[in-house]
This record gives sequence, C-alpha cells and structure tokens, in this order.
Amino acid sequence: MKYSVDTYRLYLSEKHFHYTMRIRVTMKDEIDPDILRISVNEAIVRYPYFARKVTVDNEGGFLLEPNNKDIMVFPVDGRAKDLCSREVNGHFCYVEYEGRTIYFNISHSICGGKGAQPWVMTNVYQYVKNKYNIEPDAPGIRKPGDKLLEGEDVEPALDMLPDDGPLFEPESKNPFMMYGDYINGMINPFVREASYRLYTFRQEDIVRFAKANDASIQSFFTVATAKMLDKVLPAKHKVIGAKIAHNPTEEIGLTYSHKDLLSQIYIDYDRDMLKWDMDKLGTMTRGQILLQKDPTVSGHQLRRIFAYYDGIDNESGLKAKKKYAAKNNYGTGKGARKNTFICNYSGHADWGEIADYVEDYTIIVEGHIVCEVTSLGDKIFFMLPQVIRTGKYAEALNEVFNEMSIPFDVRGPFPKLLPRHRLPS
Repeated sequence: MKYSVDTYRLYLSEKHFHYTMRIRVTMKDEIDPDILRISVNEAIVRYPYFARKVTVDNEGGFLLEPNNKDIMVFPVDGRAKDLCSREVNGHFCYVEYEGRTIYFNISHSICGGKGAQPWVMTNVYQYVKNKYNIEPDAPGIRKPGDKLLEGEDVEPALDMLPDDGPLFEPESKNPFMMYGDYINGMINPFVREASYRLYTFRQEDIVRFAKANDASIQSFFTVATAKMLDKVLPAKHKVIGAKIAHNPTEEIGLTYSHKDLLSQIYIDYDRDMLKWDMDKLGTMTRGQILLQKDPTVSGHQLRRIFAYYDGIDNESGLKAKKKYAAKNNYGTGKGARKNTFICNYSGHADWGEIADYVEDYTIIVEGHIVCEVTSLGDKIFFMLPQVIRTGKYAEALNEVFNEMSIPFDVRGPFPKLLPRHRLPS
C-alpha cells in the first residue's frame, strides 16, 4: 500500500450512506460547554493520528497531514457538519452537546468503534477532571501526556499476515437482503427516517443468560437480532444472514492499533434454526465466531483487502481511483458476500470511576439493522438503527427479550444526524 490504511474509505461515494460515526455519551449532569471545549482540545493531544487534515497528491491519492487547529465544539442544532470542512477546521472529527449528552462525530475512515473508544474515554475523563476539579481513578483510560502504546499508529503490512491458507471458508446460503427498506430509506419521503433506538440492560442479566446458554455477549445479541427478523420477515425468505466485524489487529502484533482494518464473520440462519432453543443457537453461533476469528481465516480476508487497496493505488487520478474503489469494494461491490443484518460488539473497556458520571454510551452508525453493542460499568447498551419510519423491528425485538425474561429499557427513536466528508477534489 502506498498510502495510509486510514485513507482508503475516503474514495467511496457518500451520496446515500455516510462513512462516519456519531458516538453518544450521556452524562448524569448538564454539560458545561466551556469546560467541554477545553477538555476536548486537551484530549486530542494524546491522539495525534486523529488531529489530521486531508490533501490530494499529484497522483490523485489522499494524504493525511498534521492539523494543529482546535477541535470544534458546537451545540446540537439539528444540522450535521461536514467533516474535513472549514467549519470544523479541516478535522476528521468534531464534538456537539445537548442537555446532558455529548456527541463525538468522527470519520469511519480513520477508525472504527473500537479505535475511537479510547479517544472518547480520554475526552470524558478530561471533562470530569476539569468540571469537578478531581483526579478520577481510571487507570484503564489513556491520559493527555501519555506516550503512544506499542503499535498504536503503526501501518499494517502484508508481511504481518500468516502465510497459511484459510482453515475454513464459510459458504453462503444466499440470505435475504433488505433492499426494499434501503430503497424506501433513500427515495421515499413518506417513510424515510434515519433513526435509532437505544436499549439498556444490566450487564449481570445478559452475562448470566449468555453463560447459561453457552453464548457470549456477541453471540447473544447476534441471535437476538436474528430472532427479531424472524418475527418480522415473510416466511418466503428462507435464510437470515448475520455479519459481524472482527478486528484482527491483535493477531498481527498491533494490539493497540486504532486502524479500522477488519475481517468479517458470516453466520447464515435457516429459518428453522431460529426455532432451536437458545442453548443450541448459542453454541452454534459462538462456535462460528471462534472458527472465523482464526488468524488464517481473517488473514485470508485481509490479503484481499490489501489487494483492493493496491488496485486503488495503481489507478492514476482521483476520479479513476474513486471509480475503481466503487466497482471493486469488497463490502458492496461485485462478488461481495450477502447479509441481512450486522451486529458488532466493541468489547468491554475499563472506565474506572468515570463510569459513575456516565448514564449511557453508544455508537451510532449508518445503515439499517446495523446494530452496535457497547458496555460501560454495570450496563450494556444495544443500538438498533433504521432507515425507515416503523416500529415493527423494535416491537419484535421487545418480544424476543421478553420471551427470554430479560429486563430492559428502550428509548427513541432518535435522529442519527450523521455527518459526511467534504473532501478536496
């Protein structure tokens, strides 16, 4: 690869869908805008790889350069700001606030949910420290002034991948894809609504149920989402397919990398399978996740991604690079594997005493039934996103949790308000 891994999503069109994230952190007290502004700009010093601006070189490739301007902080006004624009000082991120909630808006090109989480935690740590004039006990949070961890900003390379062929390659059962909802979400003004609902659970309830049914947190929510769709989709759609992002950076020696370099796990459920008891479903789903996390399996996918990046590099001029990126996109282009829904879990992180000041934490992303699971303290959160205005998915998911006797709280729908990029041409 000639350019940083952080640049290659920038070649994709955002005409319909935005390659960005909006991370919501609701505090227990009202936000102080002045303290937030100070804290955000103290925190960014710890993450120089996020303090970037984008330029185009003479071959049409995107380059990332240091950006020493302030990270912008705005009150929520119902309008998403463009990343990399003059309004946000050219940055790939900006911050908003409303009531007790902080929104961290950031490019999905320079990181994913796992890579953004330490940055968010540092921001919240600084805010709590400055607002209450305390030194919170939070050893798991990176502080301004801390050195970068080993491999945190190292570019992945082909020679880091295993040489062995894949231990296993999952075969597709050609699952149903939700084209109808997506088309309505793009062109039908009467039902179009980019929104999400936020579910809150006690962590002990989820962990207890998962352990009793040979499941993990990831496999539990994957099965729950599949069961939700089983209640909603017509019987003629024979297969419901799950896709789960796997971040293999630890396996290639980059444990602390912020890079969003992902392999994908695919699990296709025949409709009859979703009538199995949870113990059997939990075992099957967790087993598939573990099998497809094998370094030879993820490494095989990463080799294809690196080849895709090389193909972009080989094109001359920005227009040609964008055309190649769209046509050959490994996620949506020709030959891409089908799925009905996505369910990702960013993993547990130790917020220390900071968790006592936070009410909820979730990652808002683009797409329809592209679900995100997050955890903080003794709570687990599940974000259910939609592109159309309907309550049928939430009603079905509520039924699933009630049938499992798992207590929950659900709020929303809330508007996504995801930003897009404004890039040089």
